Amino acid sequence: MNAHTERGTGVDLTGVWHGIYTYPRPVLSVAFVATLIEHGKSLSGSTHEPSVGRTGYGTLYALLLGSRHDSAVTFVKTYDSAGADFRHPIEYEGTLSQDGTEIEGRWTIRKAWSGKFLMIRSAGKTAAVSREVFERA
Repeated sequence: MNAHTERGTGVDLTGVWHGIYTYPRPVLSVAFVATLIEHGKSLSGSTHEPSVGRTGYGTLYALLLGSRHDSAVTFVKTYDSAGADFRHPIEYEGTLSQDGTEIEGRWTIRKAWSGKFLMIRSAGKTAAVSREVFERA
């Protein structure tokens, strides 16, 4: 039994999440895919997303590092070699839904700019992804 089950949440965040975040000005939404690994209270992972509104229109990659306490999820996203426009870490603070399939909240850059985000995963995929991560370790 993991620590989250013992605390009564019964949900592990490990898995693949599909998300979207919005910029306030100009109003723009960006889709992303996040792979999360939860171990105890720690959270790590990565994301990839299209480079929307930038020249090159490639894919941006980032690392995630954070934690979870019951339904409160926090992590910092740091882009990997994405250039000067993406050099500042982005803080995410969200709330996990009761069924463990959504995380909704806000992101902030340097306490000066922020927007909303939503991450969703299929309830049926949690166990399969957790098992795959365990088998690779």
